[in-house]
Amino acid sequence: MTELHVMRVFCGPAGGGGNPLGVVRDGAAVPRDDARQALAAELGFSETVFVDDAGRGTVDIRTPTLRLPFAGHPLVGTAWLLRHLGEPVDTLRPPAGEVAVRYEEERTWVRGRAEWASGRTPHEYASPAEVAALPAPPPGEGWLYAWAWEDEAAGRVRARGFPRRGDSIAEDEATGAAALQLTHALGRALDIRQGRGSQLLTRPLPGGWVDLGGRVVLSDVRRLP
Repeated sequence: MTELHVMRVFCGPAGGGGNPLGVVRDGAAVPRDDARQALAAELGFSETVFVDDAGRGTVDIRTPTLRLPFAGHPLVGTAWLLRHLGEPVDTLRPPAGEVAVRYEEERTWVRGRAEWASGRTPHEYASPAEVAALPAPPPGEGWLYAWAWEDEAAGRVRARGFPRRGDSIAEDEATGAAALQLTHALGRALDIRQGRGSQLLTRPLPGGWVDLGGRVVLSDVRRLP
């Protein structure tokens, strides 16, 4: 039996929000590239992960339309799930490179680089109200990460993410890769409140690395045909 674990990643302090994620723990059960892409499209999550080697941390990340070299919420969610299943890891290995993992009380952290998250454009708005008023998606092309300061001194940001890639995802509830890019650009730790109630925490590190962390909640375990 092949199981799909469904969770919400980057949940808010009260457990709300969070970006849905599907993880196939036994990636070998879906070995073909076309079958993986078809399953990711059928599930309709912003990303679905296939774990190819839990011991080494080798993972394959898919949107409904393409394979990604790196993505924040899939890696945080997968790291949390492996620990939940009794297989904690200190490294995950998506195609982009080695991603350090750290577990800290209620949050799971991964470490990445801004260049791994290219293609997501942060755009600053004048106020959180302007961000909240945007249609989903706003007019235009390409990935848009709309953000504004809620409290600049405290590093608190209001954000929304819009893939604008023509698939079923009009708005991304929580976008780790874009949060990583924004943190690198601003050069400071951030507390990002995105979507309907998600929270992403970030910390810039020397050498261009950024830590990205948040809470994960398991929603469902499904049997795949």
